[in-house]
Amino acid sequence: MDENLHILQEKQLLFILATLLCCLHDNGGVGSDRVSVSVTEGDSVTLYSGVKTNQQENIVWYFNDVRIAQINQDLNKSCTDVQCNENTDKFRGRLKLDHQTGSLTIMNTRSTDAGNYHLEIVSSGGYSVKTFGVTVYDVSAANQKETKSVKEGESVTLNLGGMKKPDDLMMYFFNDALIAKVTGGQICTDVQFDERFSGRLKLDRQTGSLTIIDSRITDSGVYKLEIINISSITVTKGITVTITGMMVGDPVTLETPAVDKVSVSIAVGFCVIFVLLLLVDHLFCRQQKTVTCDFNCGKEILPI
Repeated sequence: MDENLHILQEKQLLFILATLLCCLHDNGGVGSDRVSVSVTEGDSVTLYSGVKTNQQENIVWYFNDVRIAQINQDLNKSCTDVQCNENTDKFRGRLKLDHQTGSLTIMNTRSTDAGNYHLEIVSSGGYSVKTFGVTVYDVSAANQKETKSVKEGESVTLNLGGMKKPDDLMMYFFNDALIAKVTGGQICTDVQFDERFSGRLKLDRQTGSLTIIDSRITDSGVYKLEIINISSITVTKGITVTITGMMVGDPVTLETPAVDKVSVSIAVGFCVIFVLLLLVDHLFCRQQKTVTCDFNCGKEILPI
């Protein structure tokens, strides 16, 4: 509960900073602000309005000058995509409008979603415009896989392309439960949030990749990376991980414990000495028998 409150406070702080940036360009009159963001096909991206609706704003979103979402002043009317414009169903249910903040989320982005998104806010305090330039990068067929499958005990690295910038807040979720976070220069993993991984998580602060060591079947599920930056944009990336158990017929590598070479040398030395002692004893006994035999034979040939 405390951790969730802490996350909420961090998001609120970023929201306030974005609002302040917007106000610097507004000052109660006509303002304009532009933010750029790059995502990969399949990601979700949230474009924050920088305001909180108080039944006094009329918020309208445009994509390349076509209205795609709207909330009117008394909140009794809102629309997204085809509801706003009968001539287009471009996003096909992939838009989500937050009625509390007016923020717009584009889910499962496509290359055709690239372009300029304009936000117009009309209130008693004035009129402001904000523009988001969204670039959507294509991915190869090899990288379009949204699932990863490994065998139990193997390590799996989730490289979701979340290259971290200094001011970004990065959070990893496993089945919607927070398991790792990077904020500033601080990294928090597993036991601070979820003990099920028991020190088996490794987070790269440079690339943002997350490695699960000694994977278990219970690690199977949906992993999401959420990146929140000071430019009032959230990018969400997801992947499904499947951990399979060992099957009959699967190759198994048996590892022998490490052996101290010095100990082996000492043991071999003792064996050599022992064999030499046995050999000397054997030769000595044969010599003794020969002497006894010769002595007896000599006694037999002596005259009486």
